[in-house]
Amino acid sequence: MSTAAPADTRAVAARALAEIALGGRSLREVLAQQLPQLSAPRERAFASALVFAGARGWLRWNAALPLLLQKPLSRRLGALHALLVLGLTQLEDLGVPAHAAVAATVEAARALGHGAQRGMVNAVLRRWLRERTALLTQLDADSVSRTRLPTWLLQALYADWPAQADAIISASNAEVPPTLRVNLARVTRADYVQRLAAAGIDARPHAWIDSAVTLSASLDVTRLPGWGEGLCAVQDGAAQLAALLLDAPPGARALDACAAPGGKACHILERSAVQLTALELAPARLARVRDNLARLHLHADLRMGDATQPALWWDGVACTHILLDAPCSATGVLRRQPDVRLHRRASDLPALLAQQRALLDALWPLLAPGGTLLYATCSVLRSENAAQAAAFVAAHADAEALPIALPAGRADGPGWQILPGEDGLDGMFYARLRKRGRC
Repeated sequence: MSTAAPADTRAVAARALAEIALGGRSLREVLAQQLPQLSAPRERAFASALVFAGARGWLRWNAALPLLLQKPLSRRLGALHALLVLGLTQLEDLGVPAHAAVAATVEAARALGHGAQRGMVNAVLRRWLRERTALLTQLDADSVSRTRLPTWLLQALYADWPAQADAIISASNAEVPPTLRVNLARVTRADYVQRLAAAGIDARPHAWIDSAVTLSASLDVTRLPGWGEGLCAVQDGAAQLAALLLDAPPGARALDACAAPGGKACHILERSAVQLTALELAPARLARVRDNLARLHLHADLRMGDATQPALWWDGVACTHILLDAPCSATGVLRRQPDVRLHRRASDLPALLAQQRALLDALWPLLAPGGTLLYATCSVLRSENAAQAAAFVAAHADAEALPIALPAGRADGPGWQILPGEDGLDGMFYARLRKRGRC
């Protein structure tokens, strides 16, 4: 990890983290707005690493502040609050040497406009270094600060996956490099791995997902060979399974009902010349699908509409294949979206479950007899996954679950659950639901 990043880089990261952790905004949205302030790629990469680590460790290091401060910080000092968390993050999670972390974080207070608080920042970080062992013991005594996950999620994990919960927690806190999806319509995976090696980028093919390549470290995607030509995309291997499990043949009439940002839609088209409709509700989200299709030189029929109200956008011609990548708790992708642990609440689940049911019920009539609907979530909660799919099959006499067998994960109800970290994958659930009858 770099230690030479200037103070303003840490100040940018602190402002961003404050907006995420204290303001409730999306990490990726905030970074897209804040990082352009930094001109050098190295500075942007370091700021991004700080923010990701800060969000991942917020529930731990934020809990340390009351033990270190003489009095709570004013709510008006949100960026300074986040800077203190980032100071501890550098010391404990990022391996920045103590002298560099303390000095640069103290100077970042000045860049934030809080020069008068430099002494306080210095005192807090140096007190941590002096009392570290005792303070860590106190933090580890609390389940939230120990695991970096909220209480409601810990309870759900131990209820749903008692034997696997500890492994899920560990995987959810891991820093993982990106996985690429090689566009097999344009280049073989072996050839693309050679291109990566020639560019000095270390990567390894996934053991059993034919399009997946895992990088050894994060990097600016524009450095990837053939990025502009559409030879690859960033997509976790678990998400790449959607196109494989949907298995739409050439000429199939397919619908991606919740398509943004478009990775799964693009993968479907890369694997087969299908007639694909990509649906999204919000203009900005549909624009992301359009941009990804354009970069990969692919075409789909883009429609804006509510998937629960097909009468407003469906042309009446039945689909042979439907992908429903349903809105969910995103509890299977905490390692890639660490801000989810800060924003998701147990109280969100009833609305999500109702939305998933509404989507399944609304889309099922669009499926031709003999057709397949692939229900997918990036959740590890059984209420959203096995229970949701089982309830749907029980309520629809013309629905049957098709078997899934993959090298990672396990059958759960009518579907297949992969937990975070298994074979290096994110947590995902899939259920293949076939409509009885013939096309």
